[in-house]
Amino acid sequence: MNWIQALLIVAVLALLMYLLNSRRSARSKAWVKVGFVLFVVAGIYAILRPDDTTVVANWLGVKRGTDLMEYVLIIAFVFVTLSAYLRFKDLELKYARLARSVALQNARVPTDD
Repeated sequence: MNWIQALLIVAVLALLMYLLNSRRSARSKAWVKVGFVLFVVAGIYAILRPDDTTVVANWLGVKRGTDLMEYVLIIAFVFVTLSAYLRFKDLELKYARLARSVALQNARVPTDD
């Protein structure tokens, strides 16, 4: 196994652990925003200087810069997918609790009619 493969696997597992443990605190939201800004800046740099991505890819043991960009995009996709899944899961739980609360507030005692 190439060391870039090990690095990519570690990156995916680290993102998974981060997402599962963060629970949307203010600090985790800030890191997500900082990561997004860095991702956008790196993307703009890669567009302006595509040969530099090949140089960086060669340093990391990848043959082409486009392959490196693909790996980075796969990791970003996994992060966004897991983040959205966890966010929707939390929203579903909040809606269920709200529905239970409203149902209990509007509960009536049955009458013998």
